[in-house]
Amino acid sequence: MKRSTVSLASLLAVALMVAGCKSSSDNSSTSDSAADGKPLRIAVIPKGTSHEFWRSVHFGAEKAAKEIGNVEIIWRGPVVESDTGSQIEVVKDMITIGVDGIALAPNQKGGLVDAVEETIGEGIPVVIFDSGLDEGPEIVSYVATDNFKGGQMAGDAMAKAIGEKGNVILLRYIAGSESTEQRENGYLDALKKYPGITVVSSDQYAGDNATSAKEKADQLLQLHGESLAGIFAVCEPNANGTLEAIKNAGMAGKVKFIAFDPSDALIQAMKDGHCHGIVLQDPVQMGYQSVITLVDSLNGQSAEAFQSTGEYLATPENMDEETYQKLLQPETM
Repeated sequence: MKRSTVSLASLLAVALMVAGCKSSSDNSSTSDSAADGKPLRIAVIPKGTSHEFWRSVHFGAEKAAKEIGNVEIIWRGPVVESDTGSQIEVVKDMITIGVDGIALAPNQKGGLVDAVEETIGEGIPVVIFDSGLDEGPEIVSYVATDNFKGGQMAGDAMAKAIGEKGNVILLRYIAGSESTEQRENGYLDALKKYPGITVVSSDQYAGDNATSAKEKADQLLQLHGESLAGIFAVCEPNANGTLEAIKNAGMAGKVKFIAFDPSDALIQAMKDGHCHGIVLQDPVQMGYQSVITLVDSLNGQSAEAFQSTGEYLATPENMDEETYQKLLQPETM
């Protein structure tokens, strides 16, 4: 009996050691700060909440939280992407309630610097996603599309669509949005390779919604329409408004149109021959990787300064392939 008792105690000790080793190595994204049973609270703050893109980011963030376990996502942001003041207030609210980490997509690269500095000063780590922040704050990482490369892809797609010659337009978004500025710069950079292409307008801003984009595109089409070969719109609301303007002007299919980010209307336009390419991001992966990176940071792990979530070009020829279908219609909350 004595020998059996000792043997059982030994087996229990070994089992506890094995279990301890397993728990420390199998889940590197489980923070010690959640060991008391309280969930980690991660605030995910998008540029705005009214566009489909952000719903997919939200889906990715929640997916990461479920995968890690014991993580609560607080999803909050301004309704419109130009409301920098409201976004700053959201960040300050998250500081007040004492979240464990913040993932932020700044709608102004300079306007959010002070709020991020304050957040980090309070001991709350910050991951920037989707759109960059001006230098200064010591963020954990920047998780985003390589937007300059995406803009270059749009430029090359435009050149192909118009036979490398003709007049084209770049319709900008809003000043100070780092992600779209990079797309705009990438597009213009790519077109330098094509001497037969002339950019007849590159200084007009469409604003943060489809209505204002349509109005601006209407003006540009009236001014340049007869000699225009193509137009590039750098984000979803921008592209949706531009598409309506092209159709209303009777130029659908005649003026080659490249968009950035999908919508149901743009997908249908590509099927109809009214849109000739859509540069795609992976918003689900963006939300997912931002949360994973934050929780790993809370565990003391470092991250690459920039983490690319990829960029892709959907065309009428490849849009039915599985890879592009998933990106054209990503999962959403």
